[in-house]
Amino acid sequence: MPPTITPEMGKSEWLEADGLGGFASGTVFGPRTRRYHALLLTATVPPAGRMVLVNGFDAEIETSEGLFAISSQRYSPGIDSPDGETRLKAFTLDPWPKWTYAIPGGQVIQEIFVPHGKSMVVLRWSWEGVPNKSIRLQVRPFFSGRDFHALHHENGAFRFDPDNVPEGERWHFYDGLPPLLARSNGTYHHNPSWYRHFLYEEERARGLDFEEDLAMPGNYEFELGSGPAVIIFEAEGLLEAVSADPPALEMAAQLAEEETTRRATFSTPRLRAADAYIVGRGAGQTIIAGYPWFGDWGRDTFIAMRGLCLATGRLREAKEILTAWAGAVSLGMLPNRFPDHGEQPEYNSVDASLWYVIVVHEFLEAAKHDPLLMEAADVLVPAVDSILAGYTLGTRFGIHADFDGLLACGEPGVQLTWMDAKVGDWVVTPRIGKPVEVQALWLTALGLASRHDTTWHDTFARGCASFHDRFWNESRGCLYDVIDVDHHHGVVDDRIRPNQILAVGGLPLALLEGERAARVVQVVQEQLWTPMGPRSLAPGEKDYAPHYEGGPAQRDAVYHQGTVWPWLAGPFIEAWVRVHGETADARATARELFLEPQLSRLDLQGLHHIPEIADAEAPHTARGCPFQAWSLGEILRVERDVLFP
Repeated sequence: MPPTITPEMGKSEWLEADGLGGFASGTVFGPRTRRYHALLLTATVPPAGRMVLVNGFDAEIETSEGLFAISSQRYSPGIDSPDGETRLKAFTLDPWPKWTYAIPGGQVIQEIFVPHGKSMVVLRWSWEGVPNKSIRLQVRPFFSGRDFHALHHENGAFRFDPDNVPEGERWHFYDGLPPLLARSNGTYHHNPSWYRHFLYEEERARGLDFEEDLAMPGNYEFELGSGPAVIIFEAEGLLEAVSADPPALEMAAQLAEEETTRRATFSTPRLRAADAYIVGRGAGQTIIAGYPWFGDWGRDTFIAMRGLCLATGRLREAKEILTAWAGAVSLGMLPNRFPDHGEQPEYNSVDASLWYVIVVHEFLEAAKHDPLLMEAADVLVPAVDSILAGYTLGTRFGIHADFDGLLACGEPGVQLTWMDAKVGDWVVTPRIGKPVEVQALWLTALGLASRHDTTWHDTFARGCASFHDRFWNESRGCLYDVIDVDHHHGVVDDRIRPNQILAVGGLPLALLEGERAARVVQVVQEQLWTPMGPRSLAPGEKDYAPHYEGGPAQRDAVYHQGTVWPWLAGPFIEAWVRVHGETADARATARELFLEPQLSRLDLQGLHHIPEIADAEAPHTARGCPFQAWSLGEILRVERDVLFP
């Protein structure tokens, strides 16, 4: 194994997003470890309806010295073939995934990039070394044509034969799929075959089906010693066709130049990574909650966009996102999820709408000197008023402003807060009653609204007084996680969770200040903090789980029972800085103690990204979704708005 690439880095995952909801992804070493690893995974109804057309490829170099693989696959029951990873000399993500393979007499450079705004992937190979026209490259692509959540198996319906068109080869795998067009500067040889029993290790570890069969229609051959080799795969019919396509080699060069220029506008790798989550929806924009399996979720969108858009100055995108969601308000609620295949939106979140109110306020503050951006206020302010009025009067799932000014919510069988795991009919953390972070969001939303409309002032003042009187747990020196549990007045849940930190940091208004705020931060730091962020439950509490492992039911059962959530590092760091006086020294100390440990782990799972979750106990192995929008968004917000205001 090449010494320049460690086993840990070799298993790390890269991501190329197309700005439409589709993407390419894989591992540094090459073997696909997830069903979602693919070269052309396209959103047929952006950003939804995602389908896999091109899964991967095998490639080998033939020289006078012999035949040398530059690809690797894993097959059941654990067979690695071919051995391309043994020749891997170097890997970089700048400006896109690029592999260098050592071959006798020289080296082969392999590049994969996805042009922004196109359902397309570009593959390029070039030879560096002693010129030799006898150097040949052979590439065998693997196809499926399936839903991106599914797996593909050998069958008699798959159509191997392509149509020969002027641009190259065009396949229609199955009815209802967009055609796949392949352009290349090589020679295609039709030789249909099935490659069986690809093994996906991450799927097996997650207790899911993990074997797949893929179709290989034929191979492409190139004279690599005479110049670069190119294959461009495109899902046809999803975007306006180009009237006159240049040859593949020229087209790849043009696309590469355009992408190089576009990516150079992002000054840091984290900013470039953040761009992956901002995608089109219809004529507007939205945010993908995470790759590879999440779509655009309400709660995740509004939390993530504070860092991805507002902190980075992408106010035009923020305007489009917020105005698009404004039209989805129903009975004072915003949906938390748009299903992937066009079903009705799911209104099952108490906090998504409140996050929206807060982000609208922050957007309007940031945009107040730009008349074009401020035009959005005509749409956003009525949406905010509808949410606050709906919550005050009462809406779905028992959500209503109670007599004490606090927000009650929940009914059996429904998971309304961000701790939303559900196994069958079992809601793992129901939190029915008055959850602490919901009150922080509710009172912050009322407080911001009352600056411009006195309608909300009395409820805000009454709620703040009730919060200070009813949520403080003197015996543990922190806040209760839920009061009036199951709507029984006075019943409390005193387990130590990180939700309370939002009463001190992470929001424009801090409900707690002084000694109580400092004690909350101290408890969270001492009992919940890890180098990956806060645990979701303190060790020693009932149901605490040290590791996130097993099948779907086992993992969902511990999802919020100790598992670390990196996105909560943002509110915690802001709270820590606030209680330490918001001085330059406090910011520098917070960066050293809390931010740098997270940044040092950036490349352990998704390269240049922050994962969804991690194990509660050391070594705090990254788990869940490797590319998570709100995890990265909160890091960017903290870097730009908290540690360097």
